[in-house]
Amino acid sequence: MKSIYLGLVLFTTLLVAAGCTKKEGDGTAAGQTAVATSSSAKLSNNELKIGISQEFENFNPLIASMSATTYMQHMVSRTLSTIDADGKWVPRLAKKIPNLADGSAKIVDKGGKKKLVAVWEILDNASWGDGNPVICEDFALAVKIAGAPTVSVGEKEVYTQVESIIADPKNPKKCTFTYEKAKWDFYQLGTFYPMPKHLEEAVFKKYGSQKEGYEKNSLYSKDPTNPGLYNGPYVMTEIQLGDHVTFAPNPKFYGDQPKIKKIIVKLIPNTGTLEANLRSGTIDIISSLGLALDQALAFDKKIKSENLNYKVLFQPSAVYEHIDLNLDNPALKDVRVRKALNYSINREELVNSLFEGKQNPAIHSITPKDPWFTDDPAKVTIYKYSSREAERLLDEAGWKMGADGVRMKDGKKLTFTLMTTAGNKTRELVQVYLQNKWKQVGIEVVSKNEPARVFFGETTKKRNFDSMALFAWVSSPENSPKSQFTIKNIPTAKNGWSGQNYMGWANSKVDDILNKMDTEFKPETRIAMIHEVLKYYTDEVPVLPLYYRSDVAVIPNQLKGYRLTGHQFPETDEIEKWTVE
Repeated sequence: MKSIYLGLVLFTTLLVAAGCTKKEGDGTAAGQTAVATSSSAKLSNNELKIGISQEFENFNPLIASMSATTYMQHMVSRTLSTIDADGKWVPRLAKKIPNLADGSAKIVDKGGKKKLVAVWEILDNASWGDGNPVICEDFALAVKIAGAPTVSVGEKEVYTQVESIIADPKNPKKCTFTYEKAKWDFYQLGTFYPMPKHLEEAVFKKYGSQKEGYEKNSLYSKDPTNPGLYNGPYVMTEIQLGDHVTFAPNPKFYGDQPKIKKIIVKLIPNTGTLEANLRSGTIDIISSLGLALDQALAFDKKIKSENLNYKVLFQPSAVYEHIDLNLDNPALKDVRVRKALNYSINREELVNSLFEGKQNPAIHSITPKDPWFTDDPAKVTIYKYSSREAERLLDEAGWKMGADGVRMKDGKKLTFTLMTTAGNKTRELVQVYLQNKWKQVGIEVVSKNEPARVFFGETTKKRNFDSMALFAWVSSPENSPKSQFTIKNIPTAKNGWSGQNYMGWANSKVDDILNKMDTEFKPETRIAMIHEVLKYYTDEVPVLPLYYRSDVAVIPNQLKGYRLTGHQFPETDEIEKWTVE
């Protein structure tokens, strides 16, 4: 999204599809003059309080799928490589990114099969928070745990694509990765986290054979403030589920020591109260997982009119707001019903009425910021709003209008349940809008919302939603959607609820294209292949696209070094650069 992390964005936001370009400006910033009503006037590097509106979960980076957790993970955990705020892949724990040009990565033939071998060398001073060095065996353990059928991992293939990791006998930080296939994107390991072998191996050996046994007994669950679990600029010092998480600088961090001595991430589930909490000093920042765009636009006007000491940042992002359809639902098995739902949504009216036109209607899972994006009607199916076409399709599918305005077939009403994250004002408004639109064509839709921790941790993860799940994916540019689109990524009890194909979409041709695309090194060929996938996606409608979101945040004028990224790796990926002046 989480990926993708649900990321989850999920927005939970979370989180796929995406693209990332160079950083834009700070948007419509307020004036620089501090006023008495601004609590940020007392801000210092001693403490910073960040407000988020989404719940968080297990902090084990292999297991986590929620955007809020990912947001905080980037404060405490680092990967070999990542995408920076300028949209470039850069090394993090690695000394450099291997490449084919200098021979640090090679395509080899093993047993008649092409594979890729790359040498990743970990920074000499990279260590866990307890002083133990980060070594190749930590990454090898991550592959072993993630590959276990008893462990639920959203993006399992990020780990299982690596066939083996061998450390140099003379240097435990020099790792030879052998990939099962010669993949063009082998270096994109932004969601490939190491596991501290000196702490987690014993847990996995004891509980790894039990279904969900490792997740429940991991030190990330049992002892989350253990500094040995983290290798980033901060370590976790306190966690209270449903309320807040506290962080302190990691003295063992390999990079520049962070400037801010204490960070508290405060959960405020009701997005409507974030502004009041900011003004009162309960929080100092509203994060990118806070205000919806309509709220940010309104607050930006108040900042200007009241001369408040804040600024609102706007950044077009790789966040795709949509509705997953559960294709096991008998009525939704009929593509005509799915297309009717799609034709009934007036996306232009939706974004204009709720977001002042500042967000774009979505047509599929890849955003305009991504080089893979297309809106060519010859390549993808475009669904322009047409209630007449929706009614025609429903009539054709045998759903006839009832006396109460709800269509019926074989004695059953055409009724669906639309689920999303509770307390999200914008999503609740979107729900009401969609319910009214669908009612006009004879489709009854009822709302049922849950706390994000339940919605993402159980309902979507285990496909327990009856028919519709409204959330967002966030991703990075040129990110293969295999974890959301392929058959093997349909979560089931048998695969430990791994994968993010919550729709249950099964198209073997899509699977074949995406598998072949992994090993296609020509960019123009990959683009043609992903467009073929998008054609199936838009024709078969396993998902109802809504709009492409912009990231927004509210920060005090004194805070420097804070940059929104617009992709799946949040602003906390560079948190050590933040400082109060």
